[in-house]
Amino acid sequence: MNAMNIITYGVVGILLLVSFVKSKEKTKKALKVALKSFMKTAPGLLLLVGFVGLTLGLITPETISRVLGEGSGILGALIAAAIGAITMIPAVIAFPLAGTLLSTGAAVPTVTAFVSSAVMVGLATTPIEIKYFGKKFTIMRNSLSLLVALLLAWLMGVIL
Repeated sequence: MNAMNIITYGVVGILLLVSFVKSKEKTKKALKVALKSFMKTAPGLLLLVGFVGLTLGLITPETISRVLGEGSGILGALIAAAIGAITMIPAVIAFPLAGTLLSTGAAVPTVTAFVSSAVMVGLATTPIEIKYFGKKFTIMRNSLSLLVALLLAWLMGVIL
């Protein structure tokens, strides 16, 4: 555990203690809400982390480097953006996964395309989005999000 984690946990612990001293009932109620929220999200997060772990265990760093590495060019960015758009991963998972992809040989622009599209494009939620916001809005939002993801990937390639 690094120093930043220790500091963060220490601050949270102190604030929880202050909250408990100020109002035991509100603190207990907040902890119950937090536990309930955690229990709802934990299975999905565990499944996603397990899937990522298995995928990275089965796919070699050489394959990742070949498909998503420096030499992959625009095709690698398009593949990464498409995978991200389909998977639709929350940011709390996408960023650590991006670090793992980078450490296994993926290029920065390609990882940028993946993370941006995974967080912004929502192909998995398209039917629900169409129901509530309409077909035109949903197609426009997803198209613009994908375009922005590819633009960000290109910019990262130019900058870095």
